[in-house]
Parts: sequence; C-alpha cells; structure tokens
Amino acid sequence: MLFYIVLIVCLLAILCVCDWFSRDSRLMRQIPGPTAWPIIGNVLTYLAPPDKMFLVMRNLHKEYGPITQVHAMQIRYVSVCEPNDLELVMSSSEYVTKADAYKFAAPWLGDSLLLCTGKKWHQRRKLLTKAFHFNILKKFMVTFKQHTQQFVKQVEEEILKEKTDVKALVGPAALRVISETAMGTSLTDDRVAFQKYFDSILFLGEAIITRLSKVWLHNDFIFNLSKFGKTQKSVLTELHGFTNKVIKNRRNFLDETDFKQDDNDSDSYDNNEKMALLDLLLKNERQGVINNEVIREEVDTFMFEGYDTTTIALSFFLMAIANEPAIQDKIYAELQQVMGHSQELPTMEELNDMKYLECCIKESLRLYPSVPFIGRKVTKEIVLSGYTVPVNTSCFIMIYDLHRRADLYPDPEKFDPDRFLPDNILKRHVYAYLPFSAGLRNCIGQKFAMLEMKMILSGLLRRFHVEPVTKPSDIVYRADIILRTVEPMYARFRLRR
Repeated sequence: MLFYIVLIVCLLAILCVCDWFSRDSRLMRQIPGPTAWPIIGNVLTYLAPPDKMFLVMRNLHKEYGPITQVHAMQIRYVSVCEPNDLELVMSSSEYVTKADAYKFAAPWLGDSLLLCTGKKWHQRRKLLTKAFHFNILKKFMVTFKQHTQQFVKQVEEEILKEKTDVKALVGPAALRVISETAMGTSLTDDRVAFQKYFDSILFLGEAIITRLSKVWLHNDFIFNLSKFGKTQKSVLTELHGFTNKVIKNRRNFLDETDFKQDDNDSDSYDNNEKMALLDLLLKNERQGVINNEVIREEVDTFMFEGYDTTTIALSFFLMAIANEPAIQDKIYAELQQVMGHSQELPTMEELNDMKYLECCIKESLRLYPSVPFIGRKVTKEIVLSGYTVPVNTSCFIMIYDLHRRADLYPDPEKFDPDRFLPDNILKRHVYAYLPFSAGLRNCIGQKFAMLEMKMILSGLLRRFHVEPVTKPSDIVYRADIILRTVEPMYARFRLRR
C-alpha cells in the first residue's frame, strides 16, 4: 500500500515539474488570470452553477483586463475582448477552426457548417450561401408578411393581460418562419410540440456549458455515464427524429411534385420557386454531392440558429424598447413616415428605409447579443494584447464584454440607438461590434435575420405600444451558448389610439 502511495506522489511530482517548466504552461501563466495551482491550474474558477457562472465570466475581464486565461495541464482557454486582438484572430484564414469546446455540440449538430473546418467548411459555405442570395430573400418576403400577420393576431389576444412572457410569444413565430423559409415545411401551432422542442434546445445548451466548465466531463466515456450524458442521448433521439421527419416529408413532397431546379444554371435565382435551404440540400443529395447525414446536420443547425437566436434577439428588443417610451415613439414616427396610412405590411424597399428601427435593433444586439461568446482554436502561435498565446489554445471571443466596454461605448448600459448612426459607426473599430461574428466565419444568415426582425417589429409597433414589466436591472443571466435569463422577461401590449 505504501508503495502505491509513494508511486502516486512521485508521478504527481513529475507532472508538476513537467507542467511548471513546460513552455506552453509558462506562456499561459504570464497571461492575466486567477491564481493557478500545480496540475489543476485555475480551472476551479469555472466550478459554479449556470446563473453564477455568467457573473464569473464577466468578473474575469473586469478584474484582469481585455485578455484573461484559465488553464490546467493541456486544457488552455484565453478570453479576449480587445478589438485589435479580435481582428487578428477573426480576419485570418489561420484561425477558422472552432475551439475544442464545440466538439461537445457534435452529437447534436454533427460536422455541420457551424462546426466543420478546412476544405469541408469552404465547400459547405459555398453550397449554402446560395440559399441566402438577395433574390431568394426577396421571395421570402411573402412568408415574412404571412407570419407577421399571424403574430400580430396573437398579440391582440394579449392586450388585456397585465404581463406577457415575450419569449413564449415570439418563439413560435420565429420557428414557423425558419421552418417555412429555410426548410419549405409549415409547422402547426402545436404548443406542446413547440415547448418540447424549446426544452430540448435549452437542455443541450446547458449540457455543453456544463461539459465546458467541468474538465472531467470533457471525456466522452465519463460524460456518457453521467446523468447529463444519459439525458442528452434521449433528447437527441427526439430532436433527430423530428429533423428526419422534416427531411422525409420534404423529400416525399418534391418527389410527388416532380420538383426540378434549373440544372442548366445553378446560380440563377430567377425562377418562381422559393429555393428553400432544404431543397438545395436535397438537390445536391440527388447529384451525389452529399448524403442524408449531411442534410440532417445542416437542418438541425439552421433550425436551431434560425429559431433560437432570432427568438432571443426579438425578446430582448421588446423588453428593452418597453423601457424606452421616447425611443419607441420615434420608431413609430418613422414607421408612419415610411408607410403613411397604408394598412399593408412593408415591402423590402420600405424595410430598407426604416433606418432608425435598424439602429434600435443594432443597439439591442449590442446590449443583448444572442450569442454572447464564440470560440476559435489557435492553430498557430499568436500574440494578443502583448502576450504570446501557445498553439492549440482555445480562444474565446467575449462578445457580451466587448459590447459593454465603456471606452468603446460611453455609458455602456444606456440604450442609445444613435450609436449606430453612420458617423458614429465610423468612429469605432470595425471589430468593436460582433453580434453576427465577423471575418470569414461571419453569420451566413444575418441579412435574413435583419429582414425578419424588421418585418415582425414594424408590424407589431405600428399597432401596439409595448409597456414595461421586466426592467433591464431585473435580469439575471445564466451561462449558456445563447444569452439566456434565469426568469422569463415580461412586457405589456396595448393597442395604439
């Protein structure tokens, strides 16, 4: 027994010495961060429940500055929120590989556009970009209008209530829009099915953050034996079953209607059909370019990103604008100026003329970015904020912290749409605002999302005044891959007189 104890002590001592004198470890210790211990480093910093973890992540930058680190042996994370550093990482083709933590989403999203890298990423990006061509977005305007009208009718049912859960209100609308536009599939208003879908996504986000913060769960074998791992397996069976059903139904529909894309000119978008993203994937399946697994990965990814991020963005916007009556009145004045007395929903040209509404959306996304952080893998040594970051380090770009830097945005907690007037934008670093990421891996659907949000919000705010219930100061966040709150956000809706 004594022999084994001595052996373990000796092995630990050797590990400590190797770690201490390792060049990579020495470089990491030079970067500001919490006090580190031998072998375990300072990863215990991340041992906190989700609602506390969000504050832990914020306090790191408040205490240590624009670059911080957390590490333990071969686990190395740096977090950055300095625009010059972000430009170095995000504008370079050297750093398009996602951080290792993204592999925790692989059981859900596979090797989709969000997660893949290298040649595969370039091929997928080129293929999927066609589904978000400007002329395709114009054809989706009919769908945007249809579901905005349906959404407005749902809001009418809320006008006698003293408070409405804004996320529960906008979520089904966002899910219907992404389903019909990108997937070519109409979803019914099955609230039970919708809630189940939302709960599944919520759980998967929590599982990913839990694995990221608890290093022993990085191992797939250990994670699969855990309660989170077993529940995740069940949840994924449900989610993938839903996705495969969507794909199967669309494939059968296209077969029955003998659907044909213009194979003579694959870049032509002048036909009368809406080229749904799923249609594009199925077309490439017929040509042998991809298989059903690839289709499922991309459908899961775009259903999640197109629904969840837009729902969060709209929810925070409504909460924020409810607390800004003067700004809300200015939005309404602009809508009246652009639309006049027309009872129709706006055209794409009219949406483009809603400059102040767009400034308000951008300011809401500054304060409440749907994706609060993203990660890249440092595949080549890089110097950030004067510190050398070793190769194979995960670099987390802290968008939430970046957007609330007082030196970039004076009085950063204030909701001020004028920050996004053209002259003010030019005064800031181009990488000081990243709600849709930036560089080579910027969000492929950002124009789609902006059009959708402007349509829904213009339709809503022309008819209703939004009154405050939840205040920004009431919000308690929880750590997740999407910006989430511990409690629902509420507002009141009243008809305009």
